[in-house]
Amino acid sequence: MPRNIADYALIGDLQTAALIGRDGSLDWLCWPAFDSDACFAALLGTPEHGRWKIAPKKDGTKITRRYRPGTLILETRFENEEGAATLIDFMPPRAGASHVVRMVVGERGSITMCTELIIRFGYGATVPWVTRLDARTVRGIAGPDMVLVRSDVKLRGENMKTVGEFTVSKGQRVPFVMSYWRSHRDPPEGIDPEHALKATEKYWTGWSGKNKIDCPWKEAVSRSLITLKALIYAPTGGIVAAPTTSLPEQLGGQRNWDYRFCWLRDTTLTLLALMNAGYFEEASAWREWLLRAVAGSPPQMQIMYGIRGERRLTEWEVNWLPGFENSRPVRIGNAAHNQLQLDVYGEIMDALHQARQGGIAGSESGWELQNEFLKHLATIWKEPDEGIWEVRGERLHFTYSKAMAWVAFDRAIKSAKAFSLKGPLDDWCRTRDEIHADVCRNGFDAKRGIFVRSYGAKDLDASLLLLPAIGFLPAADPRVRNTVAAIERELLVDGLVLRYDTEKSDDGLPPGEGQFLACSFWLADAYLMLQRRDDACRLFERLLSLRNDVGLLSEEYDPRERILIGNFPQGFSHLALVNAATNLAHYNKPAEQRAEVSVAG
Repeated sequence: MPRNIADYALIGDLQTAALIGRDGSLDWLCWPAFDSDACFAALLGTPEHGRWKIAPKKDGTKITRRYRPGTLILETRFENEEGAATLIDFMPPRAGASHVVRMVVGERGSITMCTELIIRFGYGATVPWVTRLDARTVRGIAGPDMVLVRSDVKLRGENMKTVGEFTVSKGQRVPFVMSYWRSHRDPPEGIDPEHALKATEKYWTGWSGKNKIDCPWKEAVSRSLITLKALIYAPTGGIVAAPTTSLPEQLGGQRNWDYRFCWLRDTTLTLLALMNAGYFEEASAWREWLLRAVAGSPPQMQIMYGIRGERRLTEWEVNWLPGFENSRPVRIGNAAHNQLQLDVYGEIMDALHQARQGGIAGSESGWELQNEFLKHLATIWKEPDEGIWEVRGERLHFTYSKAMAWVAFDRAIKSAKAFSLKGPLDDWCRTRDEIHADVCRNGFDAKRGIFVRSYGAKDLDASLLLLPAIGFLPAADPRVRNTVAAIERELLVDGLVLRYDTEKSDDGLPPGEGQFLACSFWLADAYLMLQRRDDACRLFERLLSLRNDVGLLSEEYDPRERILIGNFPQGFSHLALVNAATNLAHYNKPAEQRAEVSVAG
């Protein structure tokens, strides 16, 4: 089983997702949706916690893999002296039941393959009752969950596993289909694997072909957009941060979080990425999810929600799983949903303003709710919060949080003027200017001429790279230039950016993590806004080189071990890649898109 996060690739059906290792082992699968119990949890445990491996019987086989161009169809090629075969993995976009199709295609000679299936529910804790329904169908059932595996290969039970061997010769195609369904319902109808393959390829090539971003890095942008599409829960339009939980930010460390939820912080960058690429249907669905999720009393707004807008995301620990590379604890749920993070108010207002600018929303839609949010924000913006990085220590007056509170009022003013919307503009202007002055007075170290992480602090924060992008100050302002230079001096490690120095900042957790990849893309954006295009291109190309062999990025990178770490694939990293590529190609999108607002102070 692969033990490097970069050894995994993603497949999905727009309602769930799976990770497949380079060796043909499916080790992580969430059914029936992103935030549910996992059917396979070997990624965080051992094979006995659930996996499905299809691979040559003989060791020492050469392995290569790729995605079919423009699709989420994975092809893994095995080759040895006996022959060669390709394992095709995909999940048809879901209409009813969820299906994983694994098809072995013979290419040369004859190669003997083995299949080993270990079905587990409840994050690897529940062993199902496995029976044979007919000559080609095996069923695993426990509680509410049921899995059916259909294949012409003769499967047998062995030591709590379902195993089989088969030989595939040139021109032969041997399919397996695993289907998930609720146990109280009749088993779902089987699907034709060949028809499903053609339909899935047609769907993805049709979708990816709509991408309007024209740049020298079109392949990387296309792969990132396909990955983002795979993280969308189609029934609601919600987009999860990642399909995984508890992949560590430091091997063996405790910074292991569940990312299978929808963060409001991602809203503006998501909308801009989708709209700039021409995907207005997905952008509109994301906006509608946002309005539904945050609807209600403004004081009860959360910083994240479930894929359907769920609010109760209780965090608990799975004590029977050792975690990836023994990185404990394995967490389910995320306690940060109860935190105060002022920056999300700015993200909401900015996202809805950008939606109006992009023409995907009526000018009146959601405006009354926005007014109520601003009324509440006016009463709380002076409070300390947990900030963009969701610290689990003391609340602080984070500079970026305050700047995003400024964004909230600034975008409201901008929307009201541009779309003739009613609101207390004079009050909003006064509050906006008050926040701006407060940040420039208290979040700024006059002695060093730089903005700092929090009021009165000496340390830095990579989120300060976004100050010019959000329009808080122009990039040419000496305070911005000095801050970027300070971040280069103090937060760059091996050319990549730390979120902040965990050795110096008490965030309630033991120190130590990798470089947050999105922050490094932000630095590339800042370089471009500072007219340092060559530096921006060099950093961007360096970041592209960190993608794994099929073009995927995790949350962070460990320069010492030279490996990807953190939840995978990470939507925020791929969003930042798309937006940085757009910036480099067009100069004014999307970083300067966000900055096209009036600046106070």
